[in-house]
Amino acid sequence: MCGIVGAVAARQVSGILLEGLRRLEYRGYDSAGMAVIDQGQIGRVRRVGKVQSLAEALAKHPLTGTLGIAHTRWATHGVPNEVNAHPHMSGERLAVVHNGIIENFESLRDELIGAGYTFSSETDTEVVAHLLDREVSAGKSLREAMRAVIQYLEGAFALGVVHADYPDQLVTARKGSPLVIGVGIGEHFIASDQLALLPVTDRFMFLEDGDIACLTPDSVEVEDGSGQSVDRAVTRFEHGAGSAEKGAFKHFMLKEIYEQPAVMASVMEGRISDGHLLEQAFGVEAKALFDRVRQVQIVACGTSYHAGMIAKYWIEELVGIPCMVEVASEFRYRPVVLPEGTLFLTLSQSGETADTLAALREIRSRVIGTLAICNVPGSSLVRESDLALMTNAGPEIGVASTKAFTSQLVALMLTTLALGRRFGLSDTREREILAAFAQLPALLERLLALDPEIEQMAAQFAEKHNALFLGRGTLFPVALEGALKLKEISYIHAEAYPAGELKHGPLALVDKDMPVVTVAPTNAMLEKLKANMQEVRARGGELFVFAGQDQSLRDEPGINLIRLPSIPIILEPIAYTLPLQLLSYHVAVLKGTDVDQPRNLAKSVTVE
Repeated sequence: MCGIVGAVAARQVSGILLEGLRRLEYRGYDSAGMAVIDQGQIGRVRRVGKVQSLAEALAKHPLTGTLGIAHTRWATHGVPNEVNAHPHMSGERLAVVHNGIIENFESLRDELIGAGYTFSSETDTEVVAHLLDREVSAGKSLREAMRAVIQYLEGAFALGVVHADYPDQLVTARKGSPLVIGVGIGEHFIASDQLALLPVTDRFMFLEDGDIACLTPDSVEVEDGSGQSVDRAVTRFEHGAGSAEKGAFKHFMLKEIYEQPAVMASVMEGRISDGHLLEQAFGVEAKALFDRVRQVQIVACGTSYHAGMIAKYWIEELVGIPCMVEVASEFRYRPVVLPEGTLFLTLSQSGETADTLAALREIRSRVIGTLAICNVPGSSLVRESDLALMTNAGPEIGVASTKAFTSQLVALMLTTLALGRRFGLSDTREREILAAFAQLPALLERLLALDPEIEQMAAQFAEKHNALFLGRGTLFPVALEGALKLKEISYIHAEAYPAGELKHGPLALVDKDMPVVTVAPTNAMLEKLKANMQEVRARGGELFVFAGQDQSLRDEPGINLIRLPSIPIILEPIAYTLPLQLLSYHVAVLKGTDVDQPRNLAKSVTVE
């Protein structure tokens, strides 16, 4: 995951580019660079580290000009150093920035070396620079060269290109990686995220896969994948300048629940191409490390621990290797036996969770490698792990985690698929799973439409002091997460159990004052779950059921039913999480608690 920004204007652009990079630094911090065309020459400055390092270099060696591109990098090919930093150049006349992964770069690199090109970096991006140079040298315009080059590229990419012979043109293209065009008056821009451009415009054009655009100060011309000229709609950004604002929502938690459809798309964007996973998204050494994995040990805290529990089901079913999951605060304080070939996988929204970090530091010398799934690129957990996969959830302000949890689940499924390839998971099955996950944004939008019904259900909890949550299979960790949300923000004591464990103790608590929340998807465990629900009804307990389609369950006295839309089994843990988040939210609002900052809790737990 990298961030790109570009500008073509009638004014100096280096300041615009630098501010855009600062706003994109959440997408990567390994290195940063800028290239600007001035008086027929390309000036370039690159530095290792955060954008501030580039800013300090530019203060000493300013770049002037009205056309430029810039980049902040998260390494996938080549270690983080100045040589591998973007922009990459071919000769002295052409520069390119790139977000994504070029899967076939090795064969293209060999071809270009055979044609006489010299490579100075380890990156896949330099291949694109030399391919473009080859096409321009053969007489094509910069736009024609881009059209020719993207036909060679396999994988996911967003590209921004400038050439000294075209001092008023910024050419861009995208496939599978995010890219937006900022529309101005006498100036136009590109970026990986519209937030990068809000200081200069609030009007944006979103390119579709296969599109190529040529930007000048006075025009934006777009061609689709077949080379036909097309018009893409220009929309106005209506939500303010930052994600850390509530906008029209009463609380950050509700805003973050409603952001989940977009977040699901963001986790997958740039990591899937033509129906298969691009495992280079995990980092430079991903393939070599994954080839050696024989077992997975997941360590996390709180909500992230629940995500790890779901991943255990997926890994053992789809990959067929052992997966252990443990709370970090326990793991770090006991003698641990880890078999040979263990991948140590940590989960954390902030990347600064003290117990998880301590567990990583204690164990990393005893495992074949470490992988962090995290929402903050510059965090300690990410810096100290061998591999990292960012969840791309954006800032999560509410203390009770919502979108961070579901985005971790998507990232964990991508991890499962990467490992599954080594243990017989077929290409057909991978494509089926990814096709199902592609439905997630639309599915979650349909679930959000149930919000009014869930709000009505929540009214029956306002005077309760305890609750039980039940689930089976992958829905048991979802029940745990639902109980955690309710207790975090409403201060109602809530516990979750595998439904089959009711008769082993919890059933003694069931009476008319103990609401029992049940997640009941239409799967192989449904009939057993129904029997567990009957045990509750027989003791006078009241059921609050989130049910799947095609079930005989009915809304009747003692059973409060909300029926969810049809959901693929592989998506059930993510989909059934959202109604439980809404239930907890509305209960907390009715009780008048501090939803976003519940008592005694902190967003990032940096102490034991």
